Amino acid sequence: MSIRFDPADAHWRVAPLPGFTSDQKDWLTRGGSLTAHLRTLGAVAVRVTREAVTVPWADEDRALDIAPRAPVWVREVVLSVDGTPFVAAHSVAPVAASAGVWQAIRRLRTRPLAELLYSDSSVARSSLVSRRLTARHPLFRLAAREIDRCNEGNPHTLVARRSVFERHGAPLMVTECMLPALWARLAARSAGARVAQQQRHIPREHGRPLEHTAARSHQGGAHAAAGVARSAVREAASGVAIHPDSETER
Repeated sequence: MSIRFDPADAHWRVAPLPGFTSDQKDWLTRGGSLTAHLRTLGAVAVRVTREAVTVPWADEDRALDIAPRAPVWVREVVLSVDGTPFVAAHSVAPVAASAGVWQAIRRLRTRPLAELLYSDSSVARSSLVSRRLTARHPLFRLAAREIDRCNEGNPHTLVARRSVFERHGAPLMVTECMLPALWARLAARSAGARVAQQQRHIPREHGRPLEHTAARSHQGGAHAAAGVARSAVREAASGVAIHPDSETER
């Protein structure tokens, strides 16, 4: 389904920047529900930080095809995984659309926006675009507050993505800033997977468990003892001393 709204500009680009990590490029371009992707990492919770009528950011009015100071409805949330903030999200729609075509966003409360966007066949989505955010961008400042709450340091830049959803001609733009905790979780998971793979490739004797090896050693010792006993019997019978290893005459 085609869409007439385009979030791309000189800063927001369809192709992720070359300096992004492989995890960042992956998550910045993943289609479908971000909430669903986060659920693969743990239990997801939505915390609403702001809902209000305001004016659009400087990089939003063109993408929404509205006047620079036209009123918009804004919803800002934090998506946490297992209690740790992973994403700060900012959704914006023209006020008229938020009271009409997109009025359901005003009743979401702590439910994820994905429940509206991916259950309605009349909703179309633009391409995903991404960029690096600095402290000059308002979304960076929103995300920085969550980072401060978790004592995760003070990053100089963050990465974010956005896209426009269109329903019956009305736009709703969603911008999602990924927080450092997300990249840390993905890096830890990748490191754990590498360790597990290395452990699977540790050579074992004929691929058998260690207890089997120990059992064979015990059996080998028993066979050797039996050989010595047989030699002693022959020695006693013949009167000739037999070496327990070579079984030759001394």
